[in-house]
Amino acid sequence: MMMGTLRDLQYALQEKIEELRQRDALIDELELELDQKDELIQKLQNELDKYRSVIRPATQQVQSRSELQEHQRTKRQAISAEPANVQQLSHVTLPNVPKSAKSKELIKSAILDNDFMKNLEMSQIQEIVDCMYPVDNDKNSCIIKEGDVGSLVYVMEEGKVEVSKEGLKLCTMGPGKVFGELAILYNCTRTATVRNRRPD
Repeated sequence: MMMGTLRDLQYALQEKIEELRQRDALIDELELELDQKDELIQKLQNELDKYRSVIRPATQQVQSRSELQEHQRTKRQAISAEPANVQQLSHVTLPNVPKSAKSKELIKSAILDNDFMKNLEMSQIQEIVDCMYPVDNDKNSCIIKEGDVGSLVYVMEEGKVEVSKEGLKLCTMGPGKVFGELAILYNCTRTATVRNRRPD
């Protein structure tokens, strides 16, 4: 009778161990599914951020990224752009283009006013300010074309530009605004067309 009871206990223990193993396997599957969903949510969030950045000047109705990130689980993290090769970048020397104190302050203020660039370290902002150089565009010239590959970020110093997407005008931007940053930050093509509207 004692042996029978021991065998029953062993059998019950094996059943419990198997049940726990199955639960662990299920938990692993659910964790993997959550990881995949988090990754999809982050991709969709990045796409949404791009469009919000373009539409914001026209609507002024954008929820900040920090508020959205509060709802994300702290356990998982994601990056929004392809990682750069840090070793290659460490050997890059950025040019220092002379400019007036007024221009430097305008560029710095524009960066600090930009949702995507304002969280850069001050040393990084200073490097951007130092290496920016002036360009002059003819009236009605196309500065950025939607769908093109872009590698330049612009800060309006004077005049106005018109922003459009799929042929629909979204807004007009004046001095002290950054544009063209999304293609750089997200390693994507230009999300909108920007045309110079400066008067003669």
